[in-house]
Amino acid sequence: MGGAFSVSAETAVEKLNSGTVLPTNLPFSELVVAGDTLYLSGQIGNLPGTLTLAEGGTAGESKQVMENIKTSLEAHGYGMENLVKCTVMLADISEWGDFNTVYAEYFEPGEFPARAAFGANGLAVGAAVEVDCIGVK
Repeated sequence: MGGAFSVSAETAVEKLNSGTVLPTNLPFSELVVAGDTLYLSGQIGNLPGTLTLAEGGTAGESKQVMENIKTSLEAHGYGMENLVKCTVMLADISEWGDFNTVYAEYFEPGEFPARAAFGANGLAVGAAVEVDCIGVK
């Protein structure tokens, strides 16, 4: 069973790439806006414009991941307050606490998005952490 994905005329879809975090030649959009919903592609702890990971293991990459998310959102006129759900993938789930310490710094106390976290094997370019998010305008 096949077919093309169809979007009604009332639902505009924008596929955006700012080039501020990831190279624009990768086979995915940085941010897709469908109606009032924002879909942010998985972000890793790469140094902006490269696929080189930030130093410092999980803590260093976690800081860079969150900076990359913030930068991607801001490049398109949104902010961390627009996020409603994040999914966190950790190469070593035992480092969940280290990630949480960094993650909490990016939101107002008590104003966290819904979230899931799990251990994953084989994240992009050997990353220790990857985070994707959904938001609203």
